[in-house]
Amino acid sequence: MILKILVFLHGTIIMHKNAACCTREERVEQSKEREQSVLDYASYIPIGDAVKKLKMWKTQRTEILYLSSHKTLGDIEKDKFVLKKYGFPDGRVLFRTKGEKYKDIAERIMPDILIEDDCESIGGKKEMTITQVKPELKKKIKSIVVKEFGGIDHLPDKISELL
Repeated sequence: MILKILVFLHGTIIMHKNAACCTREERVEQSKEREQSVLDYASYIPIGDAVKKLKMWKTQRTEILYLSSHKTLGDIEKDKFVLKKYGFPDGRVLFRTKGEKYKDIAERIMPDILIEDDCESIGGKKEMTITQVKPELKKKIKSIVVKEFGGIDHLPDKISELL
């Protein structure tokens, strides 16, 4: 059985380039204030060792899917560029179409694991994907919430431990 992992991109595994030498808290403030590199999507960088972690999971019979906050094809292409540039494992980049919410994607894809950040810079829990998923479907998804801009390095290397 192949497990599906849906991982949010922005703030979870990639971030704006000027956040590189900042604390997590400073990164959140930069995002809130829309520091200049926040909107320069093609210059985004990995958070910590996200690439290494995802590659490790990919070797354990998983399908990695990425969830973008973007809605335009131009910005989605920039996300794909960043993923390729830094060697993230192959995986579809999913995004909202007109009138769609993140929960709609999660409910359609039904990942075994959903990894997202706590959305601190944009309003917290109410903005998270898992919060909006129908209760009967939410029970079937293992939700892992990390601190925004804190990365996924601390998560287990073994998928069985994630579950």
